[in-house]
This record gives sequence, C-alpha cells and structure tokens, in this order.
Amino acid sequence: MKLTLLALILCLPFTASADSAWPGGIAFLNLGPAEGEPPVVEFDGKRVLVMDDGGQWRAAVGVPLSAATGRASITFANEITMSFDVVEHAYAEEHLQVARSYVSLSEEDLARYHRERKVIDAALNNWRDVPVAGVDLESPVEGPRSSSFGKRRFFNNEPRSPHTGMDIAVPMGTPILAPRAGVVTETGDFYFNGNTVFIDHGQGFVTMYCHLSEIGVENGREVSTGDVIGLVGKTGRVTGAHLHFGTYLNGNAVDPALLLRD
Repeated sequence: MKLTLLALILCLPFTASADSAWPGGIAFLNLGPAEGEPPVVEFDGKRVLVMDDGGQWRAAVGVPLSAATGRASITFANEITMSFDVVEHAYAEEHLQVARSYVSLSEEDLARYHRERKVIDAALNNWRDVPVAGVDLESPVEGPRSSSFGKRRFFNNEPRSPHTGMDIAVPMGTPILAPRAGVVTETGDFYFNGNTVFIDHGQGFVTMYCHLSEIGVENGREVSTGDVIGLVGKTGRVTGAHLHFGTYLNGNAVDPALLLRD
C-alpha cells in the first residue's frame, strides 16, 4: 500500500486545484483513486480529513483566517508535498457595543479565560479516526443567517479578533438540532461563549454552538442528525439572543456557509 500511495503522489501535479481555498475557506484536494487505506495528510503539522468521494480520495483542508495568500502545501508520508494556492478574500468590519467587562477583563476573568481557552482548543483540535462521508451539514436552526464570518470586529471601538462563526438570529428557547451525526466531546459555560456544545464529526471536523440558554446533551453522547442538543439563548458576550455556529477543520475555523445545505 505504501509503494502504491507513493507512486500515486509522485504522479500528482505540483499544484492542485482547490475550491474555496481562501483564508477561512476550505481547500478540497483530489488525491487519487480510493484504494486501500486512506493516505495520511497533514497541513501545518495537523492531520487533515480525507474522505472517499465517489471512488476518489479527497482532502478537506481548513485554511486559517490568518493564512497569507499564495502557495501553501499539504504533506504526505516521507514529507512528499502537494501545493495549492490560497487566494485573496475580502471580509468586512463589524462594530458592536457590549458590557465593558467583556472588553477590559479583570485579572480574575482573564485567568478564567486562559483556563477555558485550553479546554476549547482541545475540543476544536480533537482527532477521532473514523470514516467521514462528505462534510455537508443541515442547518442547526432555521433563521436569518448573518454573513459575519471573518469580519474584523470592534467591541466598543476597540479592535478584536475576526469573527469565527455564523450568527443565526432566532428567538430565545429555539431548539438547536445536531446538523449531522457525531459525538459530544465538550460542554460548558465559558466566559465569552456562554453555554456551549462541541460535536466531533470525525477526523478533525468539529462544530460549535454558543450562547445557549440550556445545554441538552452531556459529554460522550452520540448524536444523530436532528437530535436536540440545546436551546438558543444569550449567555456570554452577546448583544441579544442568537446562535453562534462555528465549523472547524484541522483545528481551523472555516465559514459555515461553505458547508450548510441550501
């Protein structure tokens, strides 16, 4: 198998085509016929999701919002690489007014944030080595979807990190449905995110649901598409009730609009 895979990779073009390969987007890369075990692929030192797509191995690479435009590469066994181009993509700005405590944190709140960041990062970078069939998602709630992903945010006129999810405007108490099958790997009440649920869909494909009024699942639970995982709320740093919906591949936030079925 290793020799077959090596021969396949050496026959691949130096630069692969990559739809939506922009910062915060997804590079879909064709890797050749789906024969034997799937190839092990890494990007920036992290494993990448590889799926059987109609008899072809296909990688779904999450491109970080911080990525520079230009040439990027995935790595196979024996450090063989395949490159693709990260293209330019413009994001807007967003100005929000929130409680001062969510902009200038006290020492206690800052310490809490740093503790919670480790938990969140572990959930977003979880790797569960199972077959994954596609990366499309049902909508977790039905409502107006913002196009705020990637926006450079200013809270009380102070610059902060870009927005890494999609906000869906729905009333308090609206049930949130799992958009595809997976395993709940973390839940909790976090300083900025409020009540939050993380679902692992396999091979570094993770979804996150923030600001819930109630969490309806526990860690370790297997969920099916359409299962209720919680209720919409306005906990954490928010200006009103809504669902913050985040989607992640190989630890990088990617635009949920690229994954949601119409």
